[in-house]
Amino acid sequence: MSRQDSDSFRYFLMLTTTLCGGLIMVVEVLGARVIGPYFGVSLYVWTALITVTLLSLSAGYALGGVLADKHPSPAWLYGLIIAAGILVLLVPTLKPWAILISVPLGLRGGALLSATLLFVPALLLLGCVSPYVVRIAARELASLGRTVGVLYALSTLGSMVGTALAGYWIIGVVGVSRAYQICGAMLVLLGLAYFVFYGRRPGAGAGALLLAAVFMLPGGKLPSVSLPDGTRANLIEGIDSYYGNVKVVEYIGSNFQTREMMINGLVQGGIDMKSGQSIYEYAYLLESLPLAIKPEAKSALVVGLGAGLIAARLQQRGIDVEAIDIDPVVVAMAEKHFNLRLNRPVVIEDARYFLAQEGRSYDIIIMDAFSGDSTPSHLLSREALARVKARLSPNGIMAINVIADARAGPLLSPAIVTTMQTQFMEIAAFPLFDIAGTAAKGGNLVLVASNRQVGQALATSIPDVHPLAQPLVALGMRQGRMLPRVEGGLVLTDDFNPLDILDSGLHETIRQSILETTPREILLHG
Repeated sequence: MSRQDSDSFRYFLMLTTTLCGGLIMVVEVLGARVIGPYFGVSLYVWTALITVTLLSLSAGYALGGVLADKHPSPAWLYGLIIAAGILVLLVPTLKPWAILISVPLGLRGGALLSATLLFVPALLLLGCVSPYVVRIAARELASLGRTVGVLYALSTLGSMVGTALAGYWIIGVVGVSRAYQICGAMLVLLGLAYFVFYGRRPGAGAGALLLAAVFMLPGGKLPSVSLPDGTRANLIEGIDSYYGNVKVVEYIGSNFQTREMMINGLVQGGIDMKSGQSIYEYAYLLESLPLAIKPEAKSALVVGLGAGLIAARLQQRGIDVEAIDIDPVVVAMAEKHFNLRLNRPVVIEDARYFLAQEGRSYDIIIMDAFSGDSTPSHLLSREALARVKARLSPNGIMAINVIADARAGPLLSPAIVTTMQTQFMEIAAFPLFDIAGTAAKGGNLVLVASNRQVGQALATSIPDVHPLAQPLVALGMRQGRMLPRVEGGLVLTDDFNPLDILDSGLHETIRQSILETTPREILLHG
């Protein structure tokens, strides 16, 4: 009996289909983190990844069936697996090239093209595995159904395990680039194991193994980029968390030094390293406007920590602050790089779950959990805002920072405003972009809401503003207005909440601005 007819080889085939099924899902799930820093993690990115994966696997199943009939040799199968492994190893290296080619197509087209370029070749070859394994393993027609059933069950089981490992463990432990290197190396080693133990060609996979070892070498140092105006941009630290790619970037010029936190390529706060002040305007409005309406406030909840600047400023003004963020990496970065020191430990939890529980009431609730292309819609439904209202003290104040479209009419963000009006009687809006300019497309919008009068916020004076933020702070206060009651508008609910679709055009504009203003070496690192 040949080695390829042995029981051990049949078990090896089972291992093959299980491992390849699992790695297919790891490649897909991690794909959002590969293209996310450039194209975000919106619905369009996930749609592109799922579309590419299904298309690749469908083509791979068809191609694998043809090849298996034409070349029914295990050597062909494991040669394809080695080739797939090498392609997976190449993903981190090819990422900059693929993304730069895709950028001109915009958010949707760019996400689809970059996913196609990076993942179709490897996924197509991995799709060949299942029909090939069935062709090799099913030698007796009498047991064909059982053999196929077992192999597909093992492939699906591997997919389940791969999905769970990618989502719950791999990203937070080894990071995205290293994860692709490990997955590629596992595929190469699987193919090499066949040639060594069953193919009687121990030298056949030596070159592939050497190539895998080269790609497993540690990456280079963190990028430092000189901008056209002479400013030096340095990536201080970058970590792939379970919720996003978190980076801290420092900008050093002739007479300034600033530091910013970015999540999936979007700035979440920044400070002047000398004064510690925020260099972004929305932080000043979120901190000061609620206190202008309710100067007797004693407590505040900050939802979405970012760099921690709003929570820290409120604490400095004598407010008992509690902050919540879903990502422990964000909290660690804020403490390490932005000197965040709060009297209360930051709560690590999803804000919707936290608000749904019974707990203390707050005079002020500030929500800044929104990034430009991935608004957490579950925090902006009627049901979610009802929980916010329930956790406010009588006549408490809610302030939120969202991204608004200048072309959306006088409400700027109609669906969000209409939904807020189901819970709050008065809402004041402060657009931090020129709503009268013909070229205006949109930007940050601070909304302040309460069941008490909020008009006094329009005349407040915001103290101690950094010079970089002063122009937009002044613009926002100058443009502040009370919003009229709206009847019959779209109310966002847990059952129907199409925010990603409603804001898609603005999201593309924001992403394009990021690509134009942030060094690509920093965006693509990791």
